[in-house]
Amino acid sequence: MRLLVVEDDKDLNRQLVSALEAAGYAVDRAYDGEEGHFLGDTEPYDAIVLDLGLPKKDGLSVLKEWRQAGRTTPVLILTARDRWSDKVGGFDAGADDYVAKPFHVEEILARLRALLRRAGGHATDMLSCGPVQVDTRGSRVLVDGAPIKLTSHEYRLLAYLMHHAGRVVSRGELVEHIYDQDFDRDSNTIEVFVGRLRKKLGVDIIQTSRGLGYIVEAPQKAANGATAKPVRSP
Repeated sequence: MRLLVVEDDKDLNRQLVSALEAAGYAVDRAYDGEEGHFLGDTEPYDAIVLDLGLPKKDGLSVLKEWRQAGRTTPVLILTARDRWSDKVGGFDAGADDYVAKPFHVEEILARLRALLRRAGGHATDMLSCGPVQVDTRGSRVLVDGAPIKLTSHEYRLLAYLMHHAGRVVSRGELVEHIYDQDFDRDSNTIEVFVGRLRKKLGVDIIQTSRGLGYIVEAPQKAANGATAKPVRSP
């Protein structure tokens, strides 16, 4: 999953980005409202952390412009303004959640998980498909209850597919959502990550839709009760 942090306090921005990356997200950053507005308007983020007191363009104006343009990305507002009228103004402008400064980073992580869960139609932090579980709170993957060690990009790819289980996800969409802006993106590496994931998971939940992309589905049971192995293409 790919996030954007728009915060002008460089130390706080760095702290948030570090915590989010440690939690398994790809993260871009901006330090003023103009840059934040541009990134949020042109890049496909899964959620955005937006400060209101920004230079060049205030966060409330940025949020209003995103919503007026039809951008539906979940937005978590960060601000030192804690009056109820400021909160109402933020929600009326299109915010999905609101946190007043000072705050604990763990609260930001929990609120973002909740936003991403709701956006994907999930009820808990544990995403399940057959014997595979992705614990988005602990950034870990389990198969039949046993932990599986993945690289950061393998985890992001699997987590994104699991968030969108049952839907075909193109290679291009995966590239846009598992790499940050500064990463040298290459859609060919998606095939490599998928191949590694299939080997590490040891169960066929990632299936190829030829010419379209990948889809996560639970292995189907054959008539005799055995697990039917789908025919896979690269």
